[in-house]
Amino acid sequence: MRVDILTLFPDSMQAVLGESVIGRGAKKGVIEIHAHQIRDYTENKQMQVDDYPYGGGWGCVMMAQPLKSCLDAVKAQAGDRRSRVIYMSPQGRRFNQEEARRLVRDYDHLVLVCGHYEGIDERFIEECVDEEISIGDFVLTGGELAAMVVTDAVCRMVPGVLSDEACYTGESHWDGLLEYPQYTRPDVWEGRAVPEVLRSGDHAKVERWRRKKQLERTMDKRPDMFHELKLTDKTDLELLEEIRAERSRMRLEEPVTYEKATVADLPAIMDQAVKARSRMKKQKINFGKKHDEETFKKDIADGSCYVVRYGKAFAGMFSVVEADKPFCETTITDGKWHSTGKHVVLRRLAVENRYAGTGMADIVMGFVERIAREKGAKAIRVPVHKKNVPMKKLLAKHNYRYRGNIDLALTDDGLDLRQAFEKVLEQK
Repeated sequence: MRVDILTLFPDSMQAVLGESVIGRGAKKGVIEIHAHQIRDYTENKQMQVDDYPYGGGWGCVMMAQPLKSCLDAVKAQAGDRRSRVIYMSPQGRRFNQEEARRLVRDYDHLVLVCGHYEGIDERFIEECVDEEISIGDFVLTGGELAAMVVTDAVCRMVPGVLSDEACYTGESHWDGLLEYPQYTRPDVWEGRAVPEVLRSGDHAKVERWRRKKQLERTMDKRPDMFHELKLTDKTDLELLEEIRAERSRMRLEEPVTYEKATVADLPAIMDQAVKARSRMKKQKINFGKKHDEETFKKDIADGSCYVVRYGKAFAGMFSVVEADKPFCETTITDGKWHSTGKHVVLRRLAVENRYAGTGMADIVMGFVERIAREKGAKAIRVPVHKKNVPMKKLLAKHNYRYRGNIDLALTDDGLDLRQAFEKVLEQK
């Protein structure tokens, strides 16, 4: 791809386009960018390139002769190429990603004409210009900025300029969608964590998350673009339904916090335990005999029980237990723990029904990990009833791994049906 820019300010053009990705592409010879001084082609002894407009009016108009002479010289240098002469004008067709793709697909030589003052002689446009392009519904003092925008957008898609085609096909506007959010180190900055899925190593989940975010962002930031979408892909349609279902649920607008439970929280905790027992019963899960008031009193007394609050309201509970021998030291019948050293055990996690689908459970899982790290744990272990599918999905979402079955030999209440899950904590 060769780009010739007709301008009164060639040095400023080269200063910008000779740097970064586009500059490196030019040095490799993948693209050619030339900025030509229009003034060099004037036949006026005073090097004049503009004059007063016929009919009167403010300012001056660029003359046709210097522009035509400069264009002729450029075409002679370019040789036999698929050329397109484009005038950068606020009256032109609005430039977008699809226009950039068209130009790089259909032509290997672009001539970008930069107007100045009050514009250029209309006869040059009629005689020499193939099309006019605008970068937006506003007026600049000259066409140079617009020409640099078009050059950058087009040239970055020329094979060899970027390291891989995926560098631009996954970006905003390529397929009518905005790009997904990006993150880098550290994992947590100013209290904001990188989404867990991006650290999971599961490429399929990452791709699904990114596509979902593209749909969400376009829906929220550019409803005009979203309205024009014609989605037919099965996964896209599934993601749209997922987004709509999530948005029909309650949204968390108050702060979500946690704190160690006190005896004053016991009524709310027991009420939640009854509700959890009822949910488990519907799934034909035996909740066990130990989730009674004495159990929670013991957890409160040893500081392992926590309550979750939405604003000031009770929203859920969980226990993070250290050295919990019944689960931590019991033999796994067909697997093994992958961590050594200090660990904690997550137990009795329950969230109020009204927060289902709000992301509250995900927030609680973040609290659990924070507490485990504060305690110096190298891993979090979780015993889960094998029929408790929602909990197992939540654990998988947060990168807990199945380690095997736990044989408790407590067949009276079905507790022998527990499965072992574990998350080894990365050291920060």
